[in-house]
Amino acid sequence: MISWQDEGAVLRVRPHGETSAIVEVFTPGHGRHAGIVRGGVSRRIAPMLQPGAQVALTWKARLDEHLGAFTVEPLRSRSAQAMGDRLALAGLNAVCALLAVVLPEREAHLPLYDRTVQLLDLLGQGDVWPLAYLQWEQVLLDSLGFGLDLSACAVRGTNEDLAFVSPRSGRAVSRQAAGEWADRLLPLPPVLAGQGDATAAEIVLALGTTGYFIERRLLRSLNGAAMPAARARLLEAIQRAG
Repeated sequence: MISWQDEGAVLRVRPHGETSAIVEVFTPGHGRHAGIVRGGVSRRIAPMLQPGAQVALTWKARLDEHLGAFTVEPLRSRSAQAMGDRLALAGLNAVCALLAVVLPEREAHLPLYDRTVQLLDLLGQGDVWPLAYLQWEQVLLDSLGFGLDLSACAVRGTNEDLAFVSPRSGRAVSRQAAGEWADRLLPLPPVLAGQGDATAAEIVLALGTTGYFIERRLLRSLNGAAMPAARARLLEAIQRAG
């Protein structure tokens, strides 16, 4: 028998048989990991398995390659922050849906895990959450090998008047270097380069750029997986709250 203990955030729950559930979690030591929770649809256990909930886990299986079974204990629920708050609910759903699609199974990504927990703990703080989410998407891309290099112009090597991002390389391009190619490049609003706060409209514009690389590069590398619809709903919620 193989077993380990860890904690993590619940990403996705699917019914399994009449009484059990297959639960996917994001953990610091074991990445995205699934397991069966016996009685997972019961009134006692189901409330602690809501997406975004932080839980303590014990996983056991006869062989490492088996699905295995989880025993879970609640650490903290994040549903209270999301209930009655459209932006928080949309954000929670977007984060969990994206991670469930893009994370490799059983591969640890500790920096991304830490930023994810920090982000989820900010739910309900609408004044800071959209910017934190944008920065989280940048960490997501960087952690999975598709990070943006916005430090200097890819053409001239300078860091002045950076206004665009190359859709091919993910590198910044200055306004002067872009020239007649500007309409083929992605926008680089200052907030995407880490230059202070921004309006909701600027954050949505920046999320259009990060979304391009998530959809066209990261997801296409995963056999063409589709962008979760929850992310589009989050962008709409940010615009409404703006």
